[in-house]
Amino acid sequence: MSLTALSHCGPRCSLAVRHLVQQRSLWAGTFRSAQLTALPKAPDAAAGFVRPPRQLSSSTVAQSAAAAPSVLSRADVITDHPFNNITDTIFQKIGVNLHQQPGHPIGIIKGAIHDYFDSHHPTTFTKFDDLAPIVAATANFDEVLVPADHVSRSPNDTYYVAPETVLRCHTSAHQAEILRQGERAFLVTGDVYRRDSIDATHYPVFHQMEGVRVFGPQDWQASGMEGAQYAEVELKRTLEGLAQHLFGEVEMRWIDAYFPFTEPSFELEIFFKGQWLEVLGCGVMQQQILDKNLGPGQKAWAFGLGLERLAMVLFDIPDIRLFWTSDQRFLGQFKAGNMTTKFKSYSKYPPCYKDVAFWISDAFTENNLCEVVRDIAGDLAEEVKLIDDFTHPKTGRTSHCYRIAYRSMERSLTDDEVNALQEEVRSTVATKLNVELR
Repeated sequence: MSLTALSHCGPRCSLAVRHLVQQRSLWAGTFRSAQLTALPKAPDAAAGFVRPPRQLSSSTVAQSAAAAPSVLSRADVITDHPFNNITDTIFQKIGVNLHQQPGHPIGIIKGAIHDYFDSHHPTTFTKFDDLAPIVAATANFDEVLVPADHVSRSPNDTYYVAPETVLRCHTSAHQAEILRQGERAFLVTGDVYRRDSIDATHYPVFHQMEGVRVFGPQDWQASGMEGAQYAEVELKRTLEGLAQHLFGEVEMRWIDAYFPFTEPSFELEIFFKGQWLEVLGCGVMQQQILDKNLGPGQKAWAFGLGLERLAMVLFDIPDIRLFWTSDQRFLGQFKAGNMTTKFKSYSKYPPCYKDVAFWISDAFTENNLCEVVRDIAGDLAEEVKLIDDFTHPKTGRTSHCYRIAYRSMERSLTDDEVNALQEEVRSTVATKLNVELR
């Protein structure tokens, strides 16, 4: 679910936040119009594809989000299956669980949201924050009604372990199974994974929180409302309260939206720093999800939000890479339960820019390029930006030139190490992405 930047930030942070709202989210109104075949084809290595939790049920991992070992080994995640497109860089993030660290900005935001639900709905919501990140593709997509031809199913967007299993793209991947366990009100927090671009507001791993509450006829009949109307009224009341809990007294408005798993669907916007900003998306759960997984005669609402987005806004954090640093100059500025911290920048190290140009093939995608750069340079890669797009008038071939910004937030980079990284990027791009260097 999309959460937009609502910030006290300075110019750099404000720009980062505006870009952040464009980040892909299966909750946000960012479903793309591009269409795929019903089942994505196996990724081609030449096209750039590299090859802990609580158990909710006894079903296999192909059927259950929870059937994974408590500690995932590299062999569990990175395999020689032709569909597997997970890199070591991504594997190393699994199990870090920033949302379980109370003094980390992500853990602080999670705690503040839990505090709101605990105070306004004591003992009502069951909390899950340790569910396995490897889930069935059916749970990630089909059970929340993502269309079979939707672009999010592509290996260009999603990390596949095998054709039937993925690293979850959203915490909604656990929704149906938790309903099948009989839970009627729950919050799910976890790390989610999406292949994405490289800049200050995009990262292939981030954290979401999903909320669901189910109502029965006894709830809405006493109110004199129809079930769907009652769920909508309760949804809006609850989320308006959450927004005020996090941001104080702000003007709010509701915008009609579309999500495949809720109907009606809404986005909540607040008036902040002189402009209307989207906070989240939500809606009344599609009836077929409830009927199939909990039983008929029920109504429910659902919402989800991005914890990084909230933390960047509330704490004035300008670069999403900072969440993954172990530098105490960053971590030491935050304290569990303290929502008033404003991040003070400590990095004044300059970026180093390097360009790479090549003739692209039909198989080329920018996400594949970013995966190559990220796997080689890690968090030293600050941005990958297309600066030139040229089509030869006679041959019809297309050339792209990308500018890569290398910058450490902890030290100055030497020319030798940046040149070595860039040379490895160039050689890997040529061999893995089926492009011709210029």
